[in-house]
Amino acid sequence: MTRTSSRGTGSRGVGRWLREGVWAIPLRRYLALLVTAALVTGLGFTVRKLTEDDRSCAPGVVRPAGSDECVGVSTTGYSFGRKQLADTITAIDRENDSLTDGKDDKGYVTVALFEPFTATDADNIGDVLHELQGAYLAQWKVNHDANGEGPPIRLVLANPGHAGAHWEHTVDQLEKMTTTSDRLRAVTGIGLSTEENARAVKELTSRGIPVIGTSITADSLANGQQGNPQGMMPFPGLARVAPTNTDEALALRSFAKVAADKAVLVYDDPGDPYTLTLQASFEKLLKGSRYQPWPFTPLADRSKEGTTANDFRQIRELVCDTASAVDTILFAGRHTQLRQFINALGERGCQQREFTILTGDDASYLTGDAKLDPEALKHGISVRYSALAHPDAWIKNPPKTGGSAADAQDLADLLTAAQANRTAKTDSPLPIGEVDLEDGQLIVAYDAMRLTVEGIREATPRGRSAPTLADVGDEWTLIKGSSGRVNGASGWICLDNYGNPYDKAVPIVELTPDRHARFVEIAWPTGKPPEKDCLPPS
Repeated sequence: MTRTSSRGTGSRGVGRWLREGVWAIPLRRYLALLVTAALVTGLGFTVRKLTEDDRSCAPGVVRPAGSDECVGVSTTGYSFGRKQLADTITAIDRENDSLTDGKDDKGYVTVALFEPFTATDADNIGDVLHELQGAYLAQWKVNHDANGEGPPIRLVLANPGHAGAHWEHTVDQLEKMTTTSDRLRAVTGIGLSTEENARAVKELTSRGIPVIGTSITADSLANGQQGNPQGMMPFPGLARVAPTNTDEALALRSFAKVAADKAVLVYDDPGDPYTLTLQASFEKLLKGSRYQPWPFTPLADRSKEGTTANDFRQIRELVCDTASAVDTILFAGRHTQLRQFINALGERGCQQREFTILTGDDASYLTGDAKLDPEALKHGISVRYSALAHPDAWIKNPPKTGGSAADAQDLADLLTAAQANRTAKTDSPLPIGEVDLEDGQLIVAYDAMRLTVEGIREATPRGRSAPTLADVGDEWTLIKGSSGRVNGASGWICLDNYGNPYDKAVPIVELTPDRHARFVEIAWPTGKPPEKDCLPPS
């Protein structure tokens, strides 16, 4: 008889079965679950980490939450996905690299160019390119023609977004750079007079960071302007290269001899900082006019067409209804709406009458606007505007004061050297891509950078490598006089005590049917060039 082993059915066998069978299986499953959970958790962390890293576009540049736009302060050769900017940004990066030996910097001071580097429309990206080119050429010049003066200048690119919506993020970064080895001491650029840029300038200057505007012209973005609701110094430490809209309007009046009984005003309602102050300046010229001004209402984004073409079809009939003596239209609006108005006026019923449209510097964008109807400019319509600068302004018969042909030629020589440099020689600026000087943006950005460096170097104490922020901002009151002024390619820059250029040269330019800006003559806000001493009167 075979004996059955107690291991199979006895109590000891049951205990082992429980240990190795019933409990062993769940334990393996439990461990497997733990491992799986750990893997999932790790994978989730990795995915989150990769996603977070995905928000980075380049050092200092990120995509903010809820946005696909790369904003912030770039300190490398990153070109923000805009191939038009790549050549110039590469040149800037090369110049910046030359300021360090790989271990220690050479005592440079950083300046940031604040522009919408992710601009989406052709007009704005062209504007950005030209200001970038001008800033680089000035950086190269002040670093290589310094004659021993310092500190050297490093240039970084500050992008608030194509419409400026992320200005707070970018301003926060810039402020941090003032207390690090970056030694940020000024911000230049701020090309457009928009609400977002006004807020950015307000915040930058309130934090003690000097700002040097290139092409902002709105009176509301300037210190020392009467009627400014924020007081006489709403932007302490702000300096500007471009005249205010009021000064541009005064220069236009001195050029065109505008008479109130021969002119009407067409204006943007509700307006933005640029159009509002241009409107106010034009209204002063038209005191006593027999006609009320005529408004049009654009979209909030004035680069878009909207329905303003409908407004202009009606306004052109009103223009024809005016007395025959009226021959001048003052236009307080942006370039998109100006182009629509020109096209509409070209189809007016009163073709026998000729009209001159006078407007501000935003008209310079029309030189690249393919939607402009050239026929309108061939049949009794002329468009003249106050430009920020023009390459021909100082070539033929320049005035004896207020600027010089030699100063303008310095920039022309830099451009020639840059475009001819195909071997990346260190004794010449690098190529910067296609160049167009007619809109004046490259010229004023070059001058703004030179003004910035003048303030930084004059404020730097002997024996020290960098000035304080406050000392740089205090320099603007001393940029005047025969030795203190900046001899810009756009004309002399002599600042008043509020940081505004005094009696700055204003080129009057005519838009041609082939979309070129033809230089007419230099006009002056005071009616004549400044004296040799270039000292603003009290």
